[in-house]
Amino acid sequence: MATNEKEKVIERYGDSRRSIPYEEAEQEVAAASRRWGLLALSYAKTLIEELGEDRGLELIAKAMIDYGTRIGEKAKQETLAKGLKPTPENFFLSHPSQYFRTPSFGTHACPVGCASVVEVDDQRRTRIYGCQLAQVWKDYGSEGLKYGRLYCYVDPAKFMGYNPNYALVHTKCVADGDPYCELVVRPTSERERNDFKAKSKDWLYVDPPKWMIYQNPARESAD
Repeated sequence: MATNEKEKVIERYGDSRRSIPYEEAEQEVAAASRRWGLLALSYAKTLIEELGEDRGLELIAKAMIDYGTRIGEKAKQETLAKGLKPTPENFFLSHPSQYFRTPSFGTHACPVGCASVVEVDDQRRTRIYGCQLAQVWKDYGSEGLKYGRLYCYVDPAKFMGYNPNYALVHTKCVADGDPYCELVVRPTSERERNDFKAKSKDWLYVDPPKWMIYQNPARESAD
């Protein structure tokens, strides 16, 4: 619809440089990561406070499964496009998806090497240090860690979205009070796969935070 309004640009904001120093780029990504962590905390806190823990967790489970599935499905498409099968090993080649991947720097604050692969009890595990999101949650104390930790469900969700026969779960998590995050890929049970498909709150037992403290009946029956 045409109008008679006159306008002119008074001032432009934003950086028009084609490249910036690595340290500056790292700071920019870190700042975005902290905002991302704060958003996750605020959404979870609001849902639980407004709707109660049971209903709040139900909606958070649906949201995280949906979110992770979108990432995992994109990673699967990229893996298949390379002529590869959606195995756990090939998931990491897409890391987890070139389209939806997180930045390769700035999301974690550590002096040298933010990730390492270790073997514990014959299990291959990945340790990740200096999570910027967890640092934001720490700034808000135990409440921030409680609600922020729910975002970490993206890890099992994206993996099951890629291949429902496997989940990427935490053996340690900074948001649970550990010094670093440690993750391991493990097979899923039929119940876990069914709960994931149904976007059920019961699926949260796949990788529960310490404050949730309830057993995983699917894992117990599988063991």
